[in-house]
Amino acid sequence: MSDETPESLIPYDEIVQEALRDVVGRVLGEVERSGGLPGEHHFYITFDTRLPGVSIPKHLAERFPDDMTIVIQHRFWDLKVEGDAFSVGLSFGGVPSSLRVPFAAVTDFVDPAVDFSLKFQANAVEAAHEEPQDAQNDEPAAAEADDGSNVVSVDFTRKK
Repeated sequence: MSDETPESLIPYDEIVQEALRDVVGRVLGEVERSGGLPGEHHFYITFDTRLPGVSIPKHLAERFPDDMTIVIQHRFWDLKVEGDAFSVGLSFGGVPSSLRVPFAAVTDFVDPAVDFSLKFQANAVEAAHEEPQDAQNDEPAAAEADDGSNVVSVDFTRKK
């Protein structure tokens, strides 16, 4: 008998990634509908700036050529959630900016208020994942939990 697991003909990893990205969309959709964040909730969202559909100002794309982390907390506006992306207004160095981010570009979603975190594989680019830089929009940084509670990390590897 062989100890190797047979390669699946069902794309489980893609299905799970898509379902977890739907969680991000549902959470942001609730914030959009309610008009603000409940309680102490706030989000750190890291995304791959190189993926198709990402729309950020040129100066930010030059500053963050690979990935970028934003904070949705006190100073954000015009949060809109679509089926495959979200858009939001944030301030960077006092300059208001609009961003549009497809959910497929999101690599990390963290709500430090409740120690919740989701990590994703980049959908379109299989580049080495570097640690995200600190959030760069005009929000104070909060410490992230390091105990791993309520963390869902999905890291699928395929046999070649």
